[in-house]
Amino acid sequence: MKACDTCSNRVEIGKNHAQMSVTRRTIGLFFVYAPIVTLPFVFASAYMTYFHLWMVGAKNVKKFTDYLPDLNSHRYTLKNQITMEPSFGFSLSQYKLYWILNCTWYCPVSVAVFEWHAYLVKLVENWWCPFTHEKKEGYANAKIDKSFWHIYEEDIVKLNPEDRDNPIWNDEKDQKDA
Repeated sequence: MKACDTCSNRVEIGKNHAQMSVTRRTIGLFFVYAPIVTLPFVFASAYMTYFHLWMVGAKNVKKFTDYLPDLNSHRYTLKNQITMEPSFGFSLSQYKLYWILNCTWYCPVSVAVFEWHAYLVKLVENWWCPFTHEKKEGYANAKIDKSFWHIYEEDIVKLNPEDRDNPIWNDEKDQKDA
């Protein structure tokens, strides 16, 4: 039995949060924001991957901005931002600026850069390595027209039919012609 067979699809946080000590929650909050120092390295890695794809001829690759939510989609502004009652004296949750910076900058930018980077890495994987495995269907959000292996006739015939005909790295038009 796999570990996931026994777990639910929903992570339980809210049920346990109030039972955690303020000290434990404060330390946990540190670990939420500490990765800010790594974001420049994640951006650098993502842009290197983006330029790699550009250098090998990729077109129509999604940009980082495609993963950012429109600022107009945020419900709150500094004027109407809601806050929380503090659970201890110097809780940042009582300040509007904290929520604005957290909810309109840190969280959306962090999620966007990691989702964009994952998409780019999947593109690279689909380009260089069109070999099916149990997790490969998760790469379907990064479909390509042809893999590197599909460019040359002498190499495409070497592929297993599942690898040769996978729609993740085959343009549907090309599959109909084959």
